[in-house]
Amino acid sequence: MNLRRRWGRRVQAGGVRRERGSAVVEFAVVLPLLLAILFGIIEYGWVFMVRQTLQTAAREGCRVAILSTSVAPYANVDARVDAVMAPTGLGRPTYQVTMTHATPGDPTETIVVSVPYDDISLVGGFFGIANYSMQGSCSMRKE
Repeated sequence: MNLRRRWGRRVQAGGVRRERGSAVVEFAVVLPLLLAILFGIIEYGWVFMVRQTLQTAAREGCRVAILSTSVAPYANVDARVDAVMAPTGLGRPTYQVTMTHATPGDPTETIVVSVPYDDISLVGGFFGIANYSMQGSCSMRKE
C-alpha cells in the first residue's frame, strides 16, 4: 500500500482519502431519521385509507337507509357498512355505527361510522396524540 502525505492527511496512491469508519457512523446517525420518515409515510397512508373507507361506509349505509323499498332497512345498513369495512380488516367490535332515523318533522337519515385512532394506528401514536376517534358521516333526506 503506497501512502503519501498531502496537507497533513493520509491519502492512498490514487488520491482517495481513507475513511472507512466515517460512512458507518454517518449511516448510524441518519438511519433513525430515515426510518421515522418511512414509518410516518406508511402510517399516513394507512390512516388516510381508513378515513376514506369510513366515509364510504357511512355514505353506502345512508344510501341503504333512505330506500323506502327495503323491508328492514336498518338491518341492511349494518350489513352494507360491514361489507364496505371488510377490506380494511377491522371487525365489528372495532368500529361503531350510529344511526339517526328520519322523523316526520325531520326526514333526514344520518349514519356515523367511527373508530378509535388507537385501534387503527400502526405505530401506536408515535407521531402524535392518539386519544381521539376518526369518523365518517353522511346525511341524506328520506323522500
